[in-house]
Amino acid sequence: MRIRKAQDRLPTNIGWLDSKHTYSFGHHYDPNWTGSGALLVINDDTVAPAGGFGTHPHRDMEIISVVLEGKLTHKDSEGNIGHLVPGMVQRMSAGTGIRHSEYNGSDSEPVHFLQIWIAPHTQGLPPSYQEAEVPEQKGKVVLAGEGGLLAINQHAELAQYRLDDGDQVSFKAESRRKRYLHVIDGGIKGGELDLGPGDGLELSAGEEKAFVAKDGTRFLAFDIPA
Repeated sequence: MRIRKAQDRLPTNIGWLDSKHTYSFGHHYDPNWTGSGALLVINDDTVAPAGGFGTHPHRDMEIISVVLEGKLTHKDSEGNIGHLVPGMVQRMSAGTGIRHSEYNGSDSEPVHFLQIWIAPHTQGLPPSYQEAEVPEQKGKVVLAGEGGLLAINQHAELAQYRLDDGDQVSFKAESRRKRYLHVIDGGIKGGELDLGPGDGLELSAGEEKAFVAKDGTRFLAFDIPA
């Protein structure tokens, strides 16, 4: 079991962008945190009004964006345009190659979102795009994966949990799998382990952990090939 505290994430602050990287990213390298199996990136990004990432390429990557605050505008070389607000999730499969831009759709308010990169099970697939609204229901909602709101080119599941104070939940990593939890709001507590906003936990094959929710928590749970 590995713990990733929010304050230990790798920081990038370049004025228009304030980002916290769970794993090694860009010029940041941490040999102990280069991914959790096929899960390679969790970037916690805040983009200033009118700021954003100019057009740039991607290839052979499943890229998922979860908007937490503000408005995120997406454009890509396949002709897709998305205006994403809180309660929406987006998946772009880069496949054989795609160019896209992401920028703050507001001139007055920042946009805060999580961007997630997952390696696909097959390289050289056609690029594709999908977005969905996430229901505000208690419990588990599968954002991406089998039976989820979004398809994904990987044998993986990304779920969002909303739990009330005192609710109990447990997670186990099966053989050749990893589980990763990332807290968005509130917190989860398991014994002496207390996770709050921005904190994360990785479980490797055979490991299991039970939690009690606190402070009206919302978190992401990944089930991913090791």
